[in-house]
Amino acid sequence: MSETVQGAPPPPPVAVPRLSSVVVPCRRTAQGWEVFWVKRDKALRFAGGFYAFPGGKLDAQDADVPVHGASGQDAALRAAAARELLEEAGLLVAEGAERLTPDAVASLRREVLEGRVSWRAGLERQGLSLRSGDLLEAGRWVTPEFAPVRFDTFFYFLEVGPHARTEWWPGELSEAAWVTPAEALARWEAGTALLHPPALHVLRVLARAGSPERTAAAMRTPEHCPDFIAQRIEYQRGVRVFPLRTATLPPATHTNAYVLGEEELLIVDPGSGDEEELARLLALVEGLVAEGARVKAVVLTHHHGDHTAGVRAVTERLGVPLWCHARTADRVAVPTARLLEDGEVLELAGAPPQRWRVLYTPGHARGHVCLVDERTRAAVVGDMVAGVGTIVIDPPEGDMAEYLRQLARLRDWPVTTLYAAHGMAIPDGPGKLQEYLDHRAAREARILAALPAAGVTLTELVARAYVETPPFLLPVAERSALAVLLKLQDEGRVREASGRYFPG
Repeated sequence: MSETVQGAPPPPPVAVPRLSSVVVPCRRTAQGWEVFWVKRDKALRFAGGFYAFPGGKLDAQDADVPVHGASGQDAALRAAAARELLEEAGLLVAEGAERLTPDAVASLRREVLEGRVSWRAGLERQGLSLRSGDLLEAGRWVTPEFAPVRFDTFFYFLEVGPHARTEWWPGELSEAAWVTPAEALARWEAGTALLHPPALHVLRVLARAGSPERTAAAMRTPEHCPDFIAQRIEYQRGVRVFPLRTATLPPATHTNAYVLGEEELLIVDPGSGDEEELARLLALVEGLVAEGARVKAVVLTHHHGDHTAGVRAVTERLGVPLWCHARTADRVAVPTARLLEDGEVLELAGAPPQRWRVLYTPGHARGHVCLVDERTRAAVVGDMVAGVGTIVIDPPEGDMAEYLRQLARLRDWPVTTLYAAHGMAIPDGPGKLQEYLDHRAAREARILAALPAAGVTLTELVARAYVETPPFLLPVAERSALAVLLKLQDEGRVREASGRYFPG
């Protein structure tokens, strides 16, 4: 990802949020609440690899299910909540559910999941009915605009008995268990359980161990959440992501700025030149400063415009220095106070303190760096990979052979969660890096297979090897194809003569 592309279609419109429901099932213990949480499978398009609570989008059939004490959309959302709770946790919350054996509940669950019976018909066949009073309203959250898939989600609190039976079935979920809020929050702090803002807020409320009514009321009043949209996104402690709308390569529409640290902060890649976007970022930072934090510096992963457009405004507004690699410093107009080198550590005071090791990772750009947290192995990786879209290697600035070496280096470091410049966090960092290496190897093989003995021009080669690429991206594909050809030339597997490329 980097610059805009001539002839590219306009940015996609902001996705319309889909209605959905989430249930927070809790049970009392001598130590306070326990909550049933789930881990979404890493392959899922939305929140894959994150921990959450049972829930999902509203189905058309949910509107057909009667709910005593509710009507219209409210009834449909509660019906969806009860259905998702059964499907994902095996918990049946309905009047008359106590009469059913575990086998009967499992049978109903399987039939509803497989679509062999509608939710309404399954309830009626068992003589069950839903009641609005079983689920306490526990807040509403709307996915921010940067996400390609968005939900308007209504949360419900449910207290179950101490011996409530839950069962995890593999599928969309890779894990499910009862956990104390303290245990869950400790994993979030350690970076081993990624949380979206709603789940983080819910766990913090549950840690205070109030009554069901007070707990649900506290869940309904999160901070920093105007119009139900979270303004602070902290997937793991001390790593805050702030997507900024930028002029970047479609399908991405935003570049992620990161605010790292607790007491001392680093701002990474303030890439928007738009005053309103920068005002939002500065409001977040100034709020953290008002709470006692101090901004130490602005750090750049590399020099491309969608990563640097806001650097001057942010450094001047906050009165902080710019840190970056020497090959980035000579490409940006703002004076650099510190040149970052491979292997050095950026220390941030806090509880816990952070130590971000600088890895020099050229390939996409000559001055590209990544930051790896020594405690959690989380990595802020700029344009090494993307959560949405692709990475362009554009010679002579880009070097395909070096880029592949750096992908392998990151994979083997090892890293955990990848925080890329575009898209969501990537929980399985090594898996994603290997996926990129495999993709590049497959593309290289296709390019070699598309080289006839008589030779081809670069444009002809792209037409043969990039048949699935949209027309507006063919100029970008040419640059990446050239990067591959230059690598193959260095290896003696391709030769060039008079603008034509031949097998080596």
